[in-house]
Formats: sequence, C-alpha cells, structure tokens
Amino acid sequence: MPTTSLRIPTPDGQADAFAAYPEGGERHPGVLLYPDAFGVRPVLERMAGELAGHGYYVLVPNLYYRHGPAPVIELPEHIGEEARPEVFARLMPLIEAHTAERVLRDADAYLDFLTARAEVSDGPVGVTGYCLGAALALRTATAHPGKVAAVAGFHPGLLVTDAPDSPHRAAHRLTAEVHLGLAEGDLTPEALAELRKELDAAGVGYTTEVYPGTVHGFTMSDTDAFDASGLQHHWDRLLPLLARTLGNG
Repeated sequence: MPTTSLRIPTPDGQADAFAAYPEGGERHPGVLLYPDAFGVRPVLERMAGELAGHGYYVLVPNLYYRHGPAPVIELPEHIGEEARPEVFARLMPLIEAHTAERVLRDADAYLDFLTARAEVSDGPVGVTGYCLGAALALRTATAHPGKVAAVAGFHPGLLVTDAPDSPHRAAHRLTAEVHLGLAEGDLTPEALAELRKELDAAGVGYTTEVYPGTVHGFTMSDTDAFDASGLQHHWDRLLPLLARTLGNG
C-alpha cells in the first residue's frame, strides 16, 4: 500500500505521522491507529498497510512527538525479554508525560486532520489501538461520540485503573461499537467486570474477549509476545467491526 509521511498541527506543536491507503485515488473510510507503548516502527507500518489493503485510509501518529520525531528512542530490531528493562526505563518518562489532557488535545487534532483529508470519505471514523494505544483509542471515542463509530483495543494497558480519569470511567459517553481483545492476564476478573459494567451502562454494542493462549503484546511480530494465531484472531474481529460501522462492506 502507498504510504506518506505527514505532520499534524496540534496545540503543542507538529506531530509527525504516516498514513497508509489504497491506490487509485478514491476516497475511503478513515481509521486512526494508535501504536503500542514502543511507538511507531516497521511492524506498525506493516499492520497499517494490511488494514489499508481492506479499503481504509489509516493514520498512525507518533505518540511522543513532543520529545522528537519517531523513533524517539532507539529500539532493537527485535524487542526480546532481555531488552525490555532498558527499553522501558527509557520509555516510562515519555509514557508518564503523556497525560490524559495531552491525549485529548492530540485526539482533537488527529481527528480534525483525518476527517479533512481529501482521501477520506465523509462520515464517521474508526479508532483502534494496541497496549497503551487501546486506552488512547477509548479516550478518543468517548471524547468524540459524533465522529467515532468503532473503537477497538488489543492487549490493552491502563484501561481500568483507580484514577478518577481512568478511561473506563468515561464509557457512558460512548456511542461507538466496541471490541476489546485481551491477552490472558491483561485484566483481573474484577477489573474486567468493572469495565463490562461501565460498557453495559453506556448501552453500546460491545464485545470483550480473552484470546486464548496469548500474552500481552501478542499482535506485535517484533516482540517475544507475538502469537500468529492471536494476530489473525485480531484481524477476524477488527475487520468486520470496521465494515459494519463504517459502511465498508
């Protein structure tokens, strides 16, 4: 799929990003894709290209643009268990600086940019995210119920916390259809029950599913967590969700 590098104006500067989209010059439904905590890198480009091949304009922002263009920190080609402590030691200050207020300011900018693209068809968009990006996807959907028709999150992190502004606490604002694909151990039974209670109260269509035999990060082929069947399971859930809600069947 063709890709292009982009710069998105935000209240805090210029966010670097890339987009993947089908060839041919036609307009397609827009999807905002939030990376996992490791950020933009080749595996995200491949996943965005795969999604674009199904008829979507896929926008992938650099979450950490305030600290520099992607890659903000140097990552090994394969993020094995031995590399994770050092990588996370460098990532945690970036993650901690990415407050809910910043997330929402960025979400406004990303959605405004996405829906204004000439390549993106009129109508609502989808938002999907991985790990940390799943929480960002849910925050985006709850803040923009009129713009977001589908939200998906896979092996989510920081989705249900004790914080007053935990993402799940804003579920009552949702109008989007929701799918959350969990690795085994991503959420405690108590946290999952709390999440489902909030989604039930929102009255939206949703599914939460624990993908059997998976561990956190299972979609990412450049990590030890990768599970090929889990990745396919993710496509089997994400693609019908987007087709139903964005009219791309």
